Amino acid sequence: MTSTGAPTAGTTLRLLDKADKEIVKLDRAIVGAVYKFQHEFRKNPEAPGFDLKQLKGHERLWSARVNREYRALLVRLGGNDWLLVSVKHRGHVHRNLGRLAYGINHITGAIEYVDLQVVEDDILGPEGPPLPAVPAPQEPVASDPPLFAAYSPRQLADLGVAEPLIPIVLKLTTDDELLGLAEYAPRHTGEVLLRLRDGVPYEQVMEEVTTPVAVAPAESPEGAHGDDWRAAADRSQAVVITDDESLRSIIEEGDFGRWKVFLHPTQEKLVGRAYSGPARVGGGPGTGKTIVALHRVKHLVDTLPPGRTKPVLFTTFNKNLAADLRSRLLSLGGPQTLARVDILHVDQLATRVVSEADPGNTKRRIDDTQVLREWRHMLVEADETRWDAEFLCDEWNQVILGQAVGSRADYFKARRAGRGRSVSRTDRAEIWQLAERFTQRLEVKGLETHRQVAERAAQLEMARCHKIEERRRQEEERGGPGNIHVESGTGAWLRHRYRHVVVDEAQDLGAAHWKMLRAMVPQEADDIFLVGDTHQRIYDNQVTLGSLGINIRGRSAKLTLSYRTTREILGTAIGILEGTDYDDLDGSTDDLGGYRSVLHGGRPALRSADSWDGELDLVVEQVQEWHDVPRESVAVCVPTNDMADEVVARLGRRGIMATKITGDGARGVEGVHVGTMYRFKGLEYRRMIIAGVSEGLVPRSAVDTWERTDKPRHRRELQRARSLLFVAATRARDALTISWSGEPSRFLRPLGALGH
Repeated sequence: MTSTGAPTAGTTLRLLDKADKEIVKLDRAIVGAVYKFQHEFRKNPEAPGFDLKQLKGHERLWSARVNREYRALLVRLGGNDWLLVSVKHRGHVHRNLGRLAYGINHITGAIEYVDLQVVEDDILGPEGPPLPAVPAPQEPVASDPPLFAAYSPRQLADLGVAEPLIPIVLKLTTDDELLGLAEYAPRHTGEVLLRLRDGVPYEQVMEEVTTPVAVAPAESPEGAHGDDWRAAADRSQAVVITDDESLRSIIEEGDFGRWKVFLHPTQEKLVGRAYSGPARVGGGPGTGKTIVALHRVKHLVDTLPPGRTKPVLFTTFNKNLAADLRSRLLSLGGPQTLARVDILHVDQLATRVVSEADPGNTKRRIDDTQVLREWRHMLVEADETRWDAEFLCDEWNQVILGQAVGSRADYFKARRAGRGRSVSRTDRAEIWQLAERFTQRLEVKGLETHRQVAERAAQLEMARCHKIEERRRQEEERGGPGNIHVESGTGAWLRHRYRHVVVDEAQDLGAAHWKMLRAMVPQEADDIFLVGDTHQRIYDNQVTLGSLGINIRGRSAKLTLSYRTTREILGTAIGILEGTDYDDLDGSTDDLGGYRSVLHGGRPALRSADSWDGELDLVVEQVQEWHDVPRESVAVCVPTNDMADEVVARLGRRGIMATKITGDGARGVEGVHVGTMYRFKGLEYRRMIIAGVSEGLVPRSAVDTWERTDKPRHRRELQRARSLLFVAATRARDALTISWSGEPSRFLRPLGALGH
């Protein structure tokens, strides 16, 4: 190619899926050179400094100089449209020209690139040394049968498995080899193989994974002209680099930059499906549940008729997550999508409902600690000794408020599954009387709780829904509409607030929240779509959706592939949950069967210290060792707020900027993020430290007091503490360090943690 040095107009540079995973593993100085390369290349790919050249024996594969030692590999799609597929040491490029495989998949129509030499070396391993001339006698060892011996090369190709990889696929004999291959293989290939390995029938994999992304015969790339490579790039998981921050955000901020545009076939099917009623998508951390929810919202908006209303509700359990959802939806669908969606956290939504009915309310909100204190004061004042404050507070929160119980008669019928202590009808009458007295106490003092607001909102919305149903029944009896000026008590037209409700982090909503949401949307197709994972439940809100009018039976699906964290970190996190059962939000159990990662990395580090002060030094040392990544991509998680303050102070004294995460998010945009376990829900970082994982802190020592008086609650509290630690561990993308002082938490024992 002739290089003139003149700027080239209209140059487009795209980044192929998984190239970022390769780039981020390079030395930080080389990554910086890649950033500079893409900036200059987009301005003029023919600049002499790039030494742009077509690789020998390849029609479309070119290489360009990144720095003295590294070169970028690019597929020329046509004209000045380029696809960056890899960054390699220059020696590797020239030694393996014949092992660089790329092309258009004849099933999916997408561009695929694989370095076969790297795959074979890393997955199957290099050939071992020759045997000695006279081998020692040994028992014959039966080799493991190939994992995919039941399938022919043609069958695998018809499913869309990348054809250059099929000979390697047919040699795989272990799950470790398969997971290793999935890390390098095109995503479609990895998903097909993992589904087959999980025992899914061939025809079902064809229907659920391949058919949704198969190109029509008219679009087939076979015999394609040059322009077909550009069309193939549009079908590929490739991101156009539009500015200097595009590449940086994709590499340093993880997969969202790519996922906000592309979905995996199984995810895409869940997004676009028409459901006859409520539907649920579950799955472990990093499997893309929130991404599915975001795309579902956009899909629902796209099917709406024109208008200026907001008939779609997108909700979650706290304001930080709601703000994050708003930002992500704006990136995905733009202002036009955002304009048709109400994005509120569930307590904010309940407050809005109650405020409409009682606009003059000036009550002060109190938290659960203050509520328990008020219960204790009331029992002392009433000289009540039969019931303890903790039990009554829990009963009031979980049963009366949690289930939006509005009357004494309803309380007699309320479900108390898992509550431990059984109560008779006489007991319920006494408890109800005490609950009424407690509610009056708060009323007099001008106090209220979030649970009270949720219960009140549920009652209001249920009453509204009842009026709507009554009006519909009357219209049917009359054979036509009645008085069209009939309005609800709030002054709004008597109709449901929303047409569609989408819920993220569904496992942390309480029964009153669900009753409110159920009443806000008519019971019809595509009414409620929820995503969540009960293994990540961090609040004591266990519900059975079917009993609340949200029937998800037959409309549940589970995502199993994690694209956020490595399988080494994932294995550690799953070990934390050992020996604990989890529900599925509908009265049955859920597990993480089939949950796996396609990423590979270092094993998490377990470190102990003599004291908390010594542990703080370990935290500083670890952060200093991770000098090769931006501070903002590192986080430190601890059990208490005081410990978080101490971490920030110690890092600051050592010259390391740190910022604390509060209920409103991180206080600053720069520095290591530090916070309690509750604050990390929904966040992710390249590298993570979980400190203070000591017995007595995780779980807190007070939890064990329930073992003698309320065993079911003891089990729930232990499960919640496990889930908090599990959530924290799965925030890490590339590296994880867990530390403790004194005796390690009991949750770390399955991982082999020992006292200092």
